[in-house]
Amino acid sequence: MHRHPNLSKALALIYLEALFCLSVIQLQAHANDWKAFGADNASTQYSPLKQIHQGNVKHLKVAWEYKSEPLNKKSRSQIQCNPLVIDGVLYGSSPNLIIFAVDAATGEEKWQFNPFTKSNPVGVNRGLIFWEEAGKSRILFTASHWLHALDTKTGHLIPDFGYGGRIDLRKHLRPGAEKSFILSNTPGSIYGDLLILGTRVSEGPGPSAPGYIRAYNVRTGNLEWVFHTIPHPGEFGYETWPSDAWSRMGGANAWSGLAVDEKRGWVFCPTGSPAFDFWGGNRKGKNLFGNCLLVLDAKTGERVWHYQLVHHDLWDRDLPASPNLIELTINQETVEAVAQITKSGHVFLFHRETGKPVFPIEERPFPPSDLKEEEAWPTQPIPTIPPPFARQQLNPGDITQISPESNTLMSAKLKSVRSGGQFVPPSAAGTVIFPGFDGGGEWGGAAWDPATEWLYVNANEMPWILTMVESGKDISTADISSGKLLYRRLCATCHGMDQEGDPQKTFPAIANIGEKMNKAEIMAQMSQGKGVMPAFDFLKEAEKSAIANFLLGGEVAEKPDSFTQKREAKTKGGGDKSPYTHTGYNRFLDNEGYPAVKPPWGTLNAIDLKEGRIIWQVTLGEFKDLTARGISPTGTENYGGPAVTAGGLIFIGASKDEKFRAFDKFTGEVLWEANLPAGGYATPAIYAIDGKQYIVIACGGGKMNTKSGASYIAFSLPN
Repeated sequence: MHRHPNLSKALALIYLEALFCLSVIQLQAHANDWKAFGADNASTQYSPLKQIHQGNVKHLKVAWEYKSEPLNKKSRSQIQCNPLVIDGVLYGSSPNLIIFAVDAATGEEKWQFNPFTKSNPVGVNRGLIFWEEAGKSRILFTASHWLHALDTKTGHLIPDFGYGGRIDLRKHLRPGAEKSFILSNTPGSIYGDLLILGTRVSEGPGPSAPGYIRAYNVRTGNLEWVFHTIPHPGEFGYETWPSDAWSRMGGANAWSGLAVDEKRGWVFCPTGSPAFDFWGGNRKGKNLFGNCLLVLDAKTGERVWHYQLVHHDLWDRDLPASPNLIELTINQETVEAVAQITKSGHVFLFHRETGKPVFPIEERPFPPSDLKEEEAWPTQPIPTIPPPFARQQLNPGDITQISPESNTLMSAKLKSVRSGGQFVPPSAAGTVIFPGFDGGGEWGGAAWDPATEWLYVNANEMPWILTMVESGKDISTADISSGKLLYRRLCATCHGMDQEGDPQKTFPAIANIGEKMNKAEIMAQMSQGKGVMPAFDFLKEAEKSAIANFLLGGEVAEKPDSFTQKREAKTKGGGDKSPYTHTGYNRFLDNEGYPAVKPPWGTLNAIDLKEGRIIWQVTLGEFKDLTARGISPTGTENYGGPAVTAGGLIFIGASKDEKFRAFDKFTGEVLWEANLPAGGYATPAIYAIDGKQYIVIACGGGKMNTKSGASYIAFSLPN
């Protein structure tokens, strides 16, 4: 509903009541579903429902709550799932990746399926895949390195899919990659009877699987086609890598979600950086198809067009979310376009048919690297329109002023590291990454409103500091193949060089791990993985033993046979190993634990894409203790995306204050908010059953050092 400021209150109320009655009739005639991750194959995160609108959203109440599993209060678990709703049934996943179906009107459970009855849950799940044909339907989802197919009515595995209902995603990679870490957090996309799927792979200095994009037959599980994101000899882009990169390099994976243009039969695939994230001396070149918006023929996997948004990525600037397939009105003509948000806070906008930029994109120069053997690419593409939706550089004048003490301490810290804005290469001196590793834009994605032709995106404005270290530095010759060296190379990027984890407790401290686990348990967890920790299947038993000995503080009794020596030789020869690691994913926080930059720290943005301008930007989230000190709401770090409706509303959780909010999509005004039992770090889904509209969000918490939860909560208007 568009706002009509000249109407009297009485006329406005009549208008709203009429709108309400019409919407009830429409809902009764056409029950609306949320059929795919991000609402639809175009990834719009949009609902045409308008029973709930600006005039009545303040009356929303909890309709039902579903507790997906018993809550383990000691666990740092999460739910990131954007659930599906089809024909009155909601499908989602629990913190431990138990898949479930419930009545979407009541929350009453229909069935559950646990893929981890014999192993630790590994990974997170951001959504599921629905497919139907001739009255038969199935749910497909990934857990660890397995793709499963379930009957939607029973929750049972479909025996004629793959091997007893599942297939191994480690298959059909290059030789030797079968033991690499690989899974798929984000669901793929359906085109006909094909499931097109990207994967998450290791991004650290250790071995990494290639990020191939693959299509599987939905009925049988058979592999139909593969696209090599690290090109093989004779393939397009092969010359942008070292000649043997295809046989040893990893990454360049489409982990963040896909979008399908059903009319053209094309799939739009945003890809991430090649591995290792922060040093590329062994992969000199532009590195196609890393960091690309890559368009493939959905039937065959053949390349249609691509645009590389970061050349030779050294900053972990993966394309963080599914692209939005949209239509714009420009100069009174309809333009079919695709919009791609980035971690750096930009929106890249292309003509969908040709890949030509809708607005100019400039190749701008950036400084070289000072790390040995590294060759940073001299230019990077920067959109000129629309302007970035997050700040691009941390300067001395941007340092926090929450208190004089914080300003003094953080100003001194800033002087000790490099802060030159986007694409200043990593260094042993320390480099400010701003926006940080999690954006800018992140995996929650953006919502597209076809009525206004505006894109809505939430953003983090958090600086992080990346500090590179030589992985063998300060380690004696006697320790060159010890657990200490292996820990530094493979584990320190998450758990820290000092084994103290990170302040947000995303990665736990393990300095005293011997108080909780014995050596056998440590080695078993390295083999299996758990939660966000990958499995290190590629390590030999002696190597796992050496790491466990180091963590337990004992003498190194067992040394890995020739692992380290081979590693050193490959590094010197330009192989797939790195002479560098880093000190971890460190947010730049002040002495009170707040971001070291002036607010806002989290925002929600409305961007008019037909005109290329930001319409409004508001803070997203609040710290009550700062508000009590007289500081205006600052916004908070946030995860999970928005959903926009024809009723003039944007629904979003995401914020660290564990609230769920509805914003006026025209002004950015908060019209309603509710406290959640745990943070809603997931994108909500919007649907209708029997003439009643609902909004549901997963309340998994766990991120940003907040409490964990296991509930899904649906809201609706009172009867």
